[in-house]
Amino acid sequence: MSVNRVTTRTVPEGLDRARTPLRGRDAELASIEERLDALGRGEGGIVRLEGPAGIGRSRMLAEAAAAARGRGTRVYEGAADPDGQFVPLGPLLEAVLSGEEPLSGAQRLRDLATAPGRRFWLLQELGDRLREAARNGPLLVVLDDLQWCDDLTLLTFHTLAAGLSSHPILWLVAVRAGSVPSAVRTTLDRIRRAGAHELALGPLGDRAVARITEDVLGDPPGPDVLRLAHRAEGVPQLLVELLGSLREEVVTIDDGTAGLPTGPPAPRELPSVARRLDQLSDEARELVRTAAAVGGTVTVALLAELLGRSSAALITAVREALDADLLAESGDHLAFRHDLIREAVEAGLPLPVRQALGRQAAGPPPGRAPGDTAEADRLRAEAAELAATAPGPAAERSLKALELTAPHAPERPRIVAETIPLLWQTGRAAQARELGAAALAAGGLGPEDEAFLRLALARLAVQFDFSEAVRQARAGAELPGTSLAVRGRLLAMLAVGLSMSGEHAAAEQVAARAWETAARVGDRTAEATLTTVRSAVGFHRMDLAEAFRQAERSAALADALGVSTSLWLPEGLWHALLANTTGRTAEALALADEGIRIAGEQGRTAATRMWLMTRTRVLLETGRLSDARADAEAASPAAGDPGPGNLADVTLRYVMLRVALHTGDRRTAEAYAAEARRMRSDGAPVVRHFGTWMLALMADFEGRPDRAMAELDAVMTSPAADRPAYAGLIDPADAPALVRMALRAGRHDRAAQAVALAERRAVLNPGLPFLAATAAHARGLLDNDLGPLVSAVRLYEDCPRVLARASALEDAGRKLGATRKPEAVPYFEKALALYARAGAERDVARVRRRLRAAGVRRRPSPARLEGAWPELTPAETRVARLVARGLTNRQAAEHLSLSPHTVGTHLRRAFTKLDVSSRAELTRLVRHRDDGE
Repeated sequence: MSVNRVTTRTVPEGLDRARTPLRGRDAELASIEERLDALGRGEGGIVRLEGPAGIGRSRMLAEAAAAARGRGTRVYEGAADPDGQFVPLGPLLEAVLSGEEPLSGAQRLRDLATAPGRRFWLLQELGDRLREAARNGPLLVVLDDLQWCDDLTLLTFHTLAAGLSSHPILWLVAVRAGSVPSAVRTTLDRIRRAGAHELALGPLGDRAVARITEDVLGDPPGPDVLRLAHRAEGVPQLLVELLGSLREEVVTIDDGTAGLPTGPPAPRELPSVARRLDQLSDEARELVRTAAAVGGTVTVALLAELLGRSSAALITAVREALDADLLAESGDHLAFRHDLIREAVEAGLPLPVRQALGRQAAGPPPGRAPGDTAEADRLRAEAAELAATAPGPAAERSLKALELTAPHAPERPRIVAETIPLLWQTGRAAQARELGAAALAAGGLGPEDEAFLRLALARLAVQFDFSEAVRQARAGAELPGTSLAVRGRLLAMLAVGLSMSGEHAAAEQVAARAWETAARVGDRTAEATLTTVRSAVGFHRMDLAEAFRQAERSAALADALGVSTSLWLPEGLWHALLANTTGRTAEALALADEGIRIAGEQGRTAATRMWLMTRTRVLLETGRLSDARADAEAASPAAGDPGPGNLADVTLRYVMLRVALHTGDRRTAEAYAAEARRMRSDGAPVVRHFGTWMLALMADFEGRPDRAMAELDAVMTSPAADRPAYAGLIDPADAPALVRMALRAGRHDRAAQAVALAERRAVLNPGLPFLAATAAHARGLLDNDLGPLVSAVRLYEDCPRVLARASALEDAGRKLGATRKPEAVPYFEKALALYARAGAERDVARVRRRLRAAGVRRRPSPARLEGAWPELTPAETRVARLVARGLTNRQAAEHLSLSPHTVGTHLRRAFTKLDVSSRAELTRLVRHRDDGE
């Protein structure tokens, strides 16, 4: 019969904490009991409990706390977690300020913990509070998982433990055995020198294993079950999870003995292993899964081969897997800490993946000497086959082909050209540029080889330096004696570079030449690229219907050719930016989300970052300021990136400035205004225009409209062929902002110019109500006319541009407020609700002032402010609720289709705004507010 009853169970770390028998720890418990007896006599001290993952540290702490409470001792319990290290002093504050009898003065302690420069006073205050509590009886302070504590917690712990050593306070801390961060190791060394008692938890003995097996299964185990149980090697968490996964399906009871009639079961996933995997970064998780598929011990070199990375690039992931106690060092190899862990990881992999990795691990040919052209050709062919779906392995094969190619071999420049885009796609742009520059500097190149190299370098430069992309493409296209095919690709790339740079007339001229060349050789890929340039030309001419037709035709051509959007980035990004700029925001967001998904699945680091940068613009315009800021932070340029990062200039840096202005964050705004000053002198006109508009916005924020208009004068008087499509602005919704600036500065001519352009754009594109809304909004401001303003409010209703709609509502309310204040109030309150939902604190404060001026003395009650979370943005609220349900940062990220970094940013801001210091405290607050508990 199947087992369907359990009499008692040992609870593994992280699972239900029901009181069950603790087996095999009598000596350790007796030692802790001795320290508690001494504590009762007034002797404090430190007990350090150490052991590997799953050995039962947390259970021992719980038993010690229960024993202390039984003696009448006050107990404070706190624990760190890997997602909580950004909370200063979180574990210790959780210990002393939570529970049944928190320390007095909780609010002051929290204020000191979050105030900069108050660390000394925090230590003094916390020490005083503990001394005060110890005068009324002994205290036990429990800290679990010291290896995840933040630096301030570690400093405070050992400082207080030393300073309060004469008081009846016992510190009981647990730490995972093995490698720990240097700050943790320093703390452990200090408390050892201070006389800490140390208890090491080792594997359970055979008798304890048998008793736990009986606890879980409900009957004594037979020999076959005991053999299975011994595979856990005395680790209680693995033992309980292994038996628990089999209890309902495999184990039967025969004559009062548990047995396995069908023999040893197949490997299964284990909850604790799944949790540890979930806490890893994507790179470390992929490494651990690959090692599990290989089986046995594995070298870092083999893992690098299978993952398509260099061995050096795996250093962080390997260290993370070692720190998580999943892998261990075995000589010059890596091995799983426990074979059950390897089997549990492998069981979570699809069978085809396990088989493919196994074959790949078994089969690469041994290394060959330079000059082995046959092997180099084989590697190049493999790289070409893998490039579309697995650029990492493709890059490694291409690099190996280079190693096998003699320095002066005629095929070497072409292999370099093949390798550059693969390195760039996998996040190694600096290495790619150095490789290309070295090949050009070596000289001796034929025109065709140099052309291919410059084409690769032009593609590489698109993300970082628009002017460099133009320079490389132009130099390649001007080389004499090249084939029509490569010249056509170079001309197409030159047209793209000029278009991205903002040199619209030149882009159109080059595109015409490129079309002729592409048509002569039948190059459909170049045709797809040039169709994107046609779309950009239509956009510049304000023929947006044509711009969309060409963008959609370009995408269809690329799909028919099987061109990956991850390889064809500028063209793919353009379609999303076009949709966003014309008010088709849902379409833009869907395109960006799909681009991020595909790039992530294929491991294309560069593509993921570029799509994230693009999505920041979309999120900004939809009023999701917190999400926009988090995406911008996640996509921030790396220190080793080549060039100034022009794509970042026109996406995330612009977005970060706008978010800072809407939220009233002057310090951040000033930092990005400094970036804008650099941008204003960039070689690319579009970057200069972005920088100019950013500086104008900053000047207006500072109350200097004259300065704002002075910044814009050069752009607004430049020749029409070189002027941005929106007269110096970034987006159609900027027209009302420019009109306000100009009127405040007394520049009616500039305001009229902006209105005329907005109205012309709307007339040319009658099918886009968003453009009609921006034109009506700008006209209403220029003429101080309520009619166009109300019309703009109505037109914005069907558009997801939250901030633009709120602005129109506010301006309509402001006009009404001059003579008909009661009628202005609904407009202001709707604007306030939209600004509040977006998290635009500065705009919220301004509209509240307008409401007070309109005679509204009650507190406004927009929908967001009526909710349970007035402090948080919607994104922060969603994250807080998921974390309160027990999800890790990574699980919450998957649930919300965000990156773990973005979730961490939201959670950190939520902790600060809600004045909480731990996930447990957040959970209690969520339950109180949402459920009334």
